Amino acid sequence: MCRLIPFGVLDGREIPLIELSDGRCAVELLPYGAAIRTLRVPDREGRMTDICLGYDDVESYRALDACLGGTIGRCANRIGGAQFTIDGTTYHVTANEGENCLHGGVEGFHKKLWDFTCAEDAVTFTYTSPDGEEGFPGTVRVEVTYRLADGTLTIEYRAAAEKDTVVNLTNHAYFNLGGHDSGEVGGHVLTVRADRYTPTDSGNVPTGMLASVEGTLLDLRTPTALESRLHDGAFNGGRGYDHNYALSGGEQPASELWCPATGIGLAMTTSMEGMQLYTAGWLTERAGKDGAVYGPAQGVCLETQHFPNAVNCPAFPSPILRSGETLHQWTTFRFFTR
Repeated sequence: MCRLIPFGVLDGREIPLIELSDGRCAVELLPYGAAIRTLRVPDREGRMTDICLGYDDVESYRALDACLGGTIGRCANRIGGAQFTIDGTTYHVTANEGENCLHGGVEGFHKKLWDFTCAEDAVTFTYTSPDGEEGFPGTVRVEVTYRLADGTLTIEYRAAAEKDTVVNLTNHAYFNLGGHDSGEVGGHVLTVRADRYTPTDSGNVPTGMLASVEGTLLDLRTPTALESRLHDGAFNGGRGYDHNYALSGGEQPASELWCPATGIGLAMTTSMEGMQLYTAGWLTERAGKDGAVYGPAQGVCLETQHFPNAVNCPAFPSPILRSGETLHQWTTFRFFTR
């Protein structure tokens, strides 16, 4: 079931919340950023628990960083040197993280107001990114469909370009399976089915190589409690995870996250080859929903994607969308308790 709930006004335009419910779970979506604001699922005792970080007003989504719940594009993650070359033409895009481009530039897709249409169990958001936006070539029409059914949230991405360009889309939900207001996620147990990851330079930009997770703190192939990994000064400067994994593929979930305190778990599957695991080490203190105060290490992001900087790394799967082609990608989150 889909219903609209008044939420706020932005530049004179009414901004609703769009709620989908399957009778077991419910998700609230925003046309600003095509974002997930709330995701309510039952814990092991049947109590409904909101497991996504979000804000109480639309202006916070526009004013604050961190991309809470937003759709990321035109190119998720980092482009080294904020430039790339397609068929001999070099394009310079917005450098918004030092000399690099992060999450599409200063005003990526998470900072755009999307159009939407509702169906019984789904919402489809559409946005047309004009040629030259943030320096990217070609007009691109993007569709993001959220579908909630049988305790599973599916996100489908489609895009078509009028000119060869770079497209890499993801969602930046911050999951806290103890409840969005429950503090740090150290008690969570995480599994990532990946034998390799993409090493980076000092700017967290992949160098074009793949390395084994064997013998490192990046090895999450068996269920691992996050507690000891979030503030270890010898690991990523005490900021926890902000790493891209080369997923192993196959029919099994690419990642599984579980909270022993509530019994809530999620199993993620995807068509994408990469996933940025981010444990919110750079999330600065801020006011969240319902009086909550968010800060570092209070969420887990499972950002399915092409590899970061893939457009500059010939050995990586290409994020180039050719004119006349249609991109179709998907990610699912199945919720369970145990």
